[in-house]
Amino acid sequence: MVRVYEEWASRLEGAVVWTRTVDPGAGAVHPVLPDGCMDLLWFEHRLLVAGPDTHAHTPRSGLGTRCAGVRFAPGTAPAFFGVPAYELRDRRVALADVGGGAEARRLTARVDAAADPVAELEAVALRRADGALSPDPVLGEVVRRLEAGGTVAGAADAVGLGARQLHRRSLDAFGYGPKTLARVLRLQRALTFVREGVPYAEAALGAGCADQAHLAREMRDLAGITLGAYSALANSETPQPSGSRITA
Repeated sequence: MVRVYEEWASRLEGAVVWTRTVDPGAGAVHPVLPDGCMDLLWFEHRLLVAGPDTHAHTPRSGLGTRCAGVRFAPGTAPAFFGVPAYELRDRRVALADVGGGAEARRLTARVDAAADPVAELEAVALRRADGALSPDPVLGEVVRRLEAGGTVAGAADAVGLGARQLHRRSLDAFGYGPKTLARVLRLQRALTFVREGVPYAEAALGAGCADQAHLAREMRDLAGITLGAYSALANSETPQPSGSRITA
């Protein structure tokens, strides 16, 4: 079984480009875990949009041996795609359903025909971003504070928003409320520690969980797998992914 995953910083601010190659006989498909992000995905002859996840997503088999994506930082993709994030929550939809069929077909053909489809996918994202609105800077500050382990109440106070205002704007930017985003980002902090070989109990405390049992419950609720299963999946990639998604 061979799965090769690579990712690197995009020229598009705050985004990451990734690519993944899988042997046809690689076996079980790896789940995609919630990370607060949205992606522009390329499979051969297809461009898709991955909305923000609230639980693990298992991709369909038969999508090809190679795929790639541009992963947008939390809260930045809705301005790029021109739709509120909650409309795409827990969904994978054709780009044509978001940005118009004729344009999506033209872009898909361009990426398919390129000598380097991954580079062309990033170029498509860069060109499209030129005409997009800027992400909400207030929500960007909320993300930074929650990523650093801050509380939702503290983030709301820092940006001068009431609880209802923050929740409403979070639905548009992240696809769900700030409490869910805080849980997802805390889980990702813990998984970063786990990938680095930190013992589970220490990873839980370092990420902001009360204890290892708390982290285990969050894994069950948000990821649908155990910490041990996640570690085995992460270690089966070549090289081991530095980002959060294990994307089949």
